[in-house]
Amino acid sequence: MAVATCIVTPTKFVRRTIANATAVPIGTIMKLETANTVVVSAANNDPFGGFAWEEHTASEGITEMTVAMNGTWSCTTTAAGIGAGVPVSVGGANAVRATIEADVELGCELNGRCLNTVGGGGGTAIVEIL
Repeated sequence: MAVATCIVTPTKFVRRTIANATAVPIGTIMKLETANTVVVSAANNDPFGGFAWEEHTASEGITEMTVAMNGTWSCTTTAAGIGAGVPVSVGGANAVRATIEADVELGCELNGRCLNTVGGGGGTAIVEIL
């Protein structure tokens, strides 16, 4: 599970609640749950909760973390191709995919777009989050 790499530093950050026992590397795509709580993204259609901006070490007694809500990121893609300029959404565990109409309603759209073309079979997308 490759994490995203920051290319252009974000300017918008949010503090979210996270379970004490959860270990999260920097750059992990997070899933937003209820009451401003995040978990690690694991599935297609997970609501976007930000990119982990700091490492969260399991069982240290800390139940908050900072997530980045914008910036430019290098992200792993699912097997489907993505065209340059196409909006992207959470596609699974630390992966993005081209947005479909249902993603907007579910909140899994990253509110950004792919800056490069990724062919079928997957690859790396440069994603600009607005």
